Amino acid sequence: MSEENKNFEDGTYQNGPKYSNEVLKDGKTIAIIAHMTIIGWIIAFVMNHNAKNAYASFYIRQSLGIMLGILIFSFVPVIGWIVNVGFFIIWIISLIGSLSGELRHIPFLGNQFQEWFHSF
Repeated sequence: MSEENKNFEDGTYQNGPKYSNEVLKDGKTIAIIAHMTIIGWIIAFVMNHNAKNAYASFYIRQSLGIMLGILIFSFVPVIGWIVNVGFFIIWIISLIGSLSGELRHIPFLGNQFQEWFHSF
């Protein structure tokens, strides 16, 4: 794992320099795929499993949390539908973040998703 990947994982990316194009290029593709349905998430997980990229891992954890939230609240009538609209908006924010090349935690639950799913 490169030094830049380690910086992503230990949280020092926030105050660090810009990342190399290599780390972003490889991770960005996987991060975008992770946002495309559960099948896309599985493909991204397998792609990232061989050569870990911390940028991709960050967005794999984010999208997993969003998808699980949508799944859980889809069984709750009316209130769940309203909450799922919020999750959809958060999904769009996360997708835009993955496209921009920056690590952006989603509002409210982003830090928790990173902690809960750290093994991914």
